[in-house]
Amino acid sequence: TEVGDFLALDLGGTNFRVMLVKVGEDEKGKWKVETKHQMYCIPGDTMTGTAEMLFDYIAQCISDFLDKHNMKEKKLPLGFTFSFPVRHEDIDKGILLNWTKGFKASGAEGNNVVGLLRDAIRRRGDFEMDVVAMVNDTVATMISCYYEDRSCEVGMIVGTGCNACYMEEIRNVDLVEGEEGRMCVNTEWGAFGDSGELEEFRLEYDRMVDEMSLNPGQQLFEKIISGKYMGELVRLVLLKLVNENLLFNGEASGILKTRGSFETRFISQIERTDSDSGDLKQTYNILTTLGLLPSKLDCEIVRLVSESVSTRAALVCAAGLAGVINRMRENRSQESLKITVGVDGSVYKLHPLFKHKFHAMVQELTPRCNITFIQSEEGSGRGAALVSAVARKMASMLCH
Repeated sequence: TEVGDFLALDLGGTNFRVMLVKVGEDEKGKWKVETKHQMYCIPGDTMTGTAEMLFDYIAQCISDFLDKHNMKEKKLPLGFTFSFPVRHEDIDKGILLNWTKGFKASGAEGNNVVGLLRDAIRRRGDFEMDVVAMVNDTVATMISCYYEDRSCEVGMIVGTGCNACYMEEIRNVDLVEGEEGRMCVNTEWGAFGDSGELEEFRLEYDRMVDEMSLNPGQQLFEKIISGKYMGELVRLVLLKLVNENLLFNGEASGILKTRGSFETRFISQIERTDSDSGDLKQTYNILTTLGLLPSKLDCEIVRLVSESVSTRAALVCAAGLAGVINRMRENRSQESLKITVGVDGSVYKLHPLFKHKFHAMVQELTPRCNITFIQSEEGSGRGAALVSAVARKMASMLCH
């Protein structure tokens, strides 16, 4: 029943989004959400500089967005989607535990992220913001999809990173008093395996990707699945095949030897066009841009490697979600569970085969559950705005 104008920020990968969300009713009295957004790319040195640099840049982007929409004079409620592991102490207070996904800004870990944002806005001094709520992108996605389908009780992201949240029975939540009702739990499952649980599944390529990352030994589940690492896994497999004289006549190009040169989007491009048609033109073109002159057999091998890495990602991710959903069914002592999962993220949306393989495996691993998947549109931003709307309404009810 919430209405009004809200601002949403979404920080979770190399792109940062500012969004204006208008929540209200249309002419027929039907509830609707309208959004306008602007994407800003975060420079690499800002991601790995100081917290002050990063949050000053975020404040600068907000200022630019407000200028474009002539809204500098309005003090809007703001929802902040922040997709990193935090200890959530209040709706508007979260202590950053550790950076992931290539971020390393010093002076942020151990501090309240909303406080850092408020300080940056204050330093700028050319607009005011009422930061109402901070949410994880999985939670924002679930909330956003819940408005379309009231049985949405799981939110999942498969993009630069990978994570899920779900509605847990309050009696199982140690931090909260009471036995009745449910509470959203952000699993931070990207960190699954950090205590050794995945050792029998990790391959030499996973170990190399992990060792070369900014956070070795952390986020091991995520490093098998997410878009940040998928392309690099393929590159490492190709190099091994070259070294064993099974690919490119045993000769790798300088570009292929360069870390990060095989981008995750190449996997989608290879599988989108070449798998259907049996035509290897796309694979050939990508390999030539990497300084290689591949034979037809080389192209077939590269396609097979791409498919292997993306299929494994889809199936491992499905195992994680199936574990969560089976737990929910058992918690509720239900013979069968009907549930909707809201999903967002570039890998899920843009890879041509990921979602089909993922859906099929989830269904196989949850035989007593009837699962519907909804693809979220701008879920992170919309969800943050909606959480802010609810939080502001609840706060005003408490005041009165």
